[in-house]
Amino acid sequence: MTNQKVWFITGAARGIGLEILKAVLETGDNVVATVRKSADSLADQLGNPENLQVVLLDITDEQQAVEAANQAIEKFGKIDVLVNNAGYGLLSAVEEATADEVRNNFETNVFGLLNVTRAVLPHMRHKRSGHIINISSVGGLSGYIGWGVYGSTKFAVEGLTEALALELAPLGIHATVVAPGFFRTEFLDTSSLTRSGNIIPDYEETVGEIRKIATQANKKQPGDPVKLAKAIVQVANAEKPPVHLPLGKDSLQRYREKTANFEKDIEAWHDVITGTDHDDV
Repeated sequence: MTNQKVWFITGAARGIGLEILKAVLETGDNVVATVRKSADSLADQLGNPENLQVVLLDITDEQQAVEAANQAIEKFGKIDVLVNNAGYGLLSAVEEATADEVRNNFETNVFGLLNVTRAVLPHMRHKRSGHIINISSVGGLSGYIGWGVYGSTKFAVEGLTEALALELAPLGIHATVVAPGFFRTEFLDTSSLTRSGNIIPDYEETVGEIRKIATQANKKQPGDPVKLAKAIVQVANAEKPPVHLPLGKDSLQRYREKTANFEKDIEAWHDVITGTDHDDV
């Protein structure tokens, strides 16, 4: 196939990353999939297809990110689509989360994403083409009880992607941020979700309830990750891809509720909002 794309997907061992990997392989495109351990295991699981290269990558290690990107170039000659999917959740009241828990969540979800983006972008700029797809969350569109720190990492991803889209457009490179709602993956398992060990009783009626709901909702989420993966492939092949893409009815509803409430606040405080400029403006 002369028009084969080369994808670079982080966090491809399970969940959404694995489903995106499978969907891309089915198209015949080439894929470099990154995992933190057992590269051979993933390749074996998928039948060792010729269009797949699995590489080890801890995205918090910037040098490893550069080396992984270079391996992709050596193998396939280019990188057309970067999917920054690797990350994990932190369930905690904002006050409960320890400094280390917050730093670690940002280290992976934000700084790790930036490490990989900086490693791949020089190759895309060289060819004046490419597409960066960053996986955010409905928690990056609107705040949730118990997900304040994790959500703030995804708010950062939303803002970074918006800026990237503006900066990269003149270079022929697209940037899209995808905000999935609640999808039926391992996200609520201990393998993908950290819960703060610091429990403050005052938050029992709020964050405590969310902890119970998260346990009960595991593997019962409404979103279908296979359909999400197909949507990602569709976006990557679009001539004019969106900058923002909420996925799932729950994500769309949450965003619309937020903007409606935002408009109500603006209406109620309009005079204060517009009354802070200098008189000569």
